[in-house]
Amino acid sequence: MARGRAHNYDDQRDLILSRAAQLFAQRGYPGTSMNEVAEACGMSKPSLYHYFRDKYALLVTIAESHVEHLETVMLEVIDTQADARTRLEKLILRFVEEYAEAQHAHRVLTEDVRFLNDEDRERILDRERRVVSVFSDAIRAIRPDIDQARLGTPLAMLLFGMINWMFTWLKPDGKLNHAAMAPIVADLFFGGIPAVRMPAMQTPS
Repeated sequence: MARGRAHNYDDQRDLILSRAAQLFAQRGYPGTSMNEVAEACGMSKPSLYHYFRDKYALLVTIAESHVEHLETVMLEVIDTQADARTRLEKLILRFVEEYAEAQHAHRVLTEDVRFLNDEDRERILDRERRVVSVFSDAIRAIRPDIDQARLGTPLAMLLFGMINWMFTWLKPDGKLNHAAMAPIVADLFFGGIPAVRMPAMQTPS
């Protein structure tokens, strides 16, 4: 008789992905063992293999799930049918918010995707390209004239450059957080330095 899934299977699987992403982000994919993942999850290694066949399967799932979620967020914003500028501004704000909630998975995606085989890497990169394409379309909707210079995608990539690497310098316990930085990114992209509005600074308690 086939073994059925436990009632908390999905929750346990999500926990494994979260802990594995944290370990990969902190130690790197090559520097993390399945023993360490199992220990971080409070389970035995054989139990871990009930959910994922190996460390590589964890890497693929973390990276692809993260991009898939970003696609979902992107579609939610596009479906609002807001005007072009509002749509792009919402995309920026939502993506910065999502990166704040999934910093470990995002670090894995940006730094460990090189360890994927060609087929898996290309599939995940295709998803990323779809996300970039929507941002490019949103930019072109605001400035249709940039099509002549083919600047839609380069501008989108510059925007992602601001967002993607924020985790490398923005400290979780610092004076600024992702919520404060999200509108700053939007202001900077839309209007440059003169358009940046100063956030309200928290006073020490």
